[in-house]
Amino acid sequence: MNQTERQRVSDGVVTSILSGCQYKPWQLVLILPQLGDFDSLEYAWWLRRDAEQLSQQPITIRAVGIGDRSSGQRFCDYTGFPPACLFVDRSAELHQTLDLYSGLSLKLPGLSPGVNAGLNLMLMCAGIGSPGTLAEVFRGYRGDAKAPQLIGDDEIVRATPLPPLKGSFFQWAGGRGFQRPFELATLRLRNMTEVLTNWKTYVPNSAYLTQRGATFLFNQQGKLLYEHRDRAILDFAANMSNPLSFLSGFVTPNKY
Repeated sequence: MNQTERQRVSDGVVTSILSGCQYKPWQLVLILPQLGDFDSLEYAWWLRRDAEQLSQQPITIRAVGIGDRSSGQRFCDYTGFPPACLFVDRSAELHQTLDLYSGLSLKLPGLSPGVNAGLNLMLMCAGIGSPGTLAEVFRGYRGDAKAPQLIGDDEIVRATPLPPLKGSFFQWAGGRGFQRPFELATLRLRNMTEVLTNWKTYVPNSAYLTQRGATFLFNQQGKLLYEHRDRAILDFAANMSNPLSFLSGFVTPNKY
């Protein structure tokens, strides 16, 4: 990873993705799929949710996503992910170098790579070549007692075509203090609306729609402490109820 260079979204400079990471003992590196992918947007949401806590800890976060600088700028504007920490890979070269799951790859003759990728993506959303995706989709609708509450009671969520919803609305579906029914599904609908409205910006090359990502945690010496390689859509964490919970197993309790 130390030698890997990509374009940084904040200034357009091609530089090491780990530039500036040497001053903190832990380095969290996210290899995201398309920046308009469900997983990328949802992962960024969790990072923003825990941003205050993470900023007080000796962890540096870097992410590489498939897209161009315009994709990255839109992604950061929408998710709040810091553009100085996001790098873009136009052709998923890093994903291929790391041998990450490229997704379902059925090819129908006469169709362009982008159209084939779109058909494969739809099949993966239906669970074909994407184990666990349907179960994770259903979890977003039924709720999850093991997951934290996702939307504050006073927060207003705008997810077209739904009317604006106040967070307190979800207590009628089950209470407070945990992920209520339809809560996660509403956030995912908001993400989907954002991407479809700005499709060409988020997805400048649709040939890589099915490509999956990974999570890596390194120490200051560059030793790999943890990895999770995505095998499906909505599989960006081993514990989808709390995707960043793995950090507590590696970062010492008195520092995290």
